[in-house]
Amino acid sequence: MSDKRALDIVVISDVHLGIYGCHAKELVQYLDSIDPRIMVLNGDIIDIWQFSKRYFPKAHTKVIRKILKMIGKGTEVYYLTGNHDEALRKYAGFELSNFSIDNKLILDVDGKRHWFFHGDVYDVTMKNSKWLAKLGGKGYDLLIIINRLVNNILESMGREKMSFSKKVKQGVKSAVKFISDFEQTVAEIAVDKGFDVVCCGHIHQPLIKEMPVGDKTVTYLNSGDWVESLTALEYAHQQWTLYQHPVTKAKTVLPEDEDDASPDWDPKTFSDLAI
Repeated sequence: MSDKRALDIVVISDVHLGIYGCHAKELVQYLDSIDPRIMVLNGDIIDIWQFSKRYFPKAHTKVIRKILKMIGKGTEVYYLTGNHDEALRKYAGFELSNFSIDNKLILDVDGKRHWFFHGDVYDVTMKNSKWLAKLGGKGYDLLIIINRLVNNILESMGREKMSFSKKVKQGVKSAVKFISDFEQTVAEIAVDKGFDVVCCGHIHQPLIKEMPVGDKTVTYLNSGDWVESLTALEYAHQQWTLYQHPVTKAKTVLPEDEDDASPDWDPKTFSDLAI
């Protein structure tokens, strides 16, 4: 008998394969532990923005292979595009057996209308200053590398680890306001469109929350990320829950130190992913 957990739906977003901060090994462990009927890859799975041929470790490739294996075994996989993998948006509408690519997904789940999309379309920074967002992405990646180095030192001293980016987000009022505004905007649009549940990624803030909008209520879901939060959304027994994966204790690996840092496929080549 399989020891994998059976799930009706699993939602994963913001994996950012191809950057140093991606926890690909942990994601492989998670994928090995579940057997979902439907998998929604809700954007920024591959970080095409920051892709470098010098860095795409085997663990990152293994994530792709695990997903392809799940497709082969019958899991319905929906790849919804995000801003970091927006190059795939020209393939929106592509379908091959139980795999498809699109910009959004609407599902009726146990009598409730669900709306899945990445969320960058409602990000003012993304819409008006894409170059600034890309610059911020590179800075975020560097911050993650420094954070891991510091945490290795803290662990060796027996002290608790810390998250630099979370402290920045919590300490900067504009960041807190942005997250709140994003969630409120998405909830209001979902209610206006007649949805009961709305599910996003993009802001790397895992959450399940009932949000009142006027005299109505919508369930807001965010799947978080696999850079810091290591979270996924799971639907089983007619209920959404937030899964948190433990971080594997391992030394920080910089690109020049990793034996398997070179990719054995090119994420920019769509055929490697979909065919």
